[in-house]
Amino acid sequence: MALGMEQQKLAVNSGHWPLFRFNPALIAHGKNPFSLDSKAPSISLDKYVYTETRYKMLVQSDEEAAERLLKLAQEDLRARWRRYERLAAMQNNGQPSA
Repeated sequence: MALGMEQQKLAVNSGHWPLFRFNPALIAHGKNPFSLDSKAPSISLDKYVYTETRYKMLVQSDEEAAERLLKLAQEDLRARWRRYERLAAMQNNGQPSA
């Protein structure tokens, strides 16, 4: 996998593989234990997935299904990203921070 680092960067930039930390020890200090380290997705999911053979093969075997599944995956990615942003914005008491 000669392009491993580039693939990892694409996965993070597309939001497919968000970078975050969870440190429950921060709760004792009144801090949010969840930290979102990734920036918001800067590329569409297809820019990442279609660099991988496993996804390209689906397009070759059933283009209509590939398009439908990509759309569903992109919607899921957006929903997960919003959830992570909400978690990162919460205070220790579970309320959104001001």
